[in-house]
Amino acid sequence: MDTEAQHTERDRSSTPEDGAEEEGSRSARRYRLLRHRGRRGPMSLRTAGLTGAACAVFVLLLSHFVIQPFQIPSSSMEPTLQVGDRVLVNKLAYRFDAEPRRGDVIVFDGTGSFVQEEVTENPVSSVVREGLAVLGLAEPAETDFVKRVVGVGGDRVVCCDKGGRVEVNGVPVDERYLHPDGVPSEVAFDIVVPKGTLWVMGDHRSNSRDSRDHLGQPGGGMVPVDMVVGRVDWIGWPAGRWSGIAATDAFSGVPGAPPGGAHG
Repeated sequence: MDTEAQHTERDRSSTPEDGAEEEGSRSARRYRLLRHRGRRGPMSLRTAGLTGAACAVFVLLLSHFVIQPFQIPSSSMEPTLQVGDRVLVNKLAYRFDAEPRRGDVIVFDGTGSFVQEEVTENPVSSVVREGLAVLGLAEPAETDFVKRVVGVGGDRVVCCDKGGRVEVNGVPVDERYLHPDGVPSEVAFDIVVPKGTLWVMGDHRSNSRDSRDHLGQPGGGMVPVDMVVGRVDWIGWPAGRWSGIAATDAFSGVPGAPPGGAHG
């Protein structure tokens, strides 16, 4: 009888005690793993909370200083912008001494120009609305407007010439961006834009309350440059309307404003 082979065979197998010990070791490892995961749970929640807070702060800072979503509340800028569009306002466009140019689509605070009386709002609802507006999920404040710049400081803006077009500094403007069902203006005006202000109009002129509607009020419908929030550069939502706001060449032939804005 080969006793050495028998001993070798017995050495390859585990005794009952060895099996129980190994099973206990596996159970202990599983227990330690579960405990470790349990300790990590609250830490993961805290990490997720901190990450969410950091993202929220980042979005708020981005909206405050760089790019702010803005929901279009009316049809005054059709066809360029439609009701419900979420546009992205470039708040850096007019930093570093840059100023709005003729043809730019801008968002501005109309307090003191388009809105003569201070608008009061419940403090709680105001905070909620402002938070949603920052994300483009709510309509903007009643004092915020989106229009197109037609005249800058020193310009003489007249409506209308014999062809029914708006003139800027004596040159008729071919405003191809206007709503096809409207005209450049049904209201006649002849104004000189004071330095540091803007004359603004909607693209859907028959459905836009703009500088023309405030001619007889303090400020004469002019928007101070320092009340401009930024330039509308992109349509971000809905997805089917993703696009940039194309620059217009409608004012390319308009000369700079002469001294005093006077024209013969």
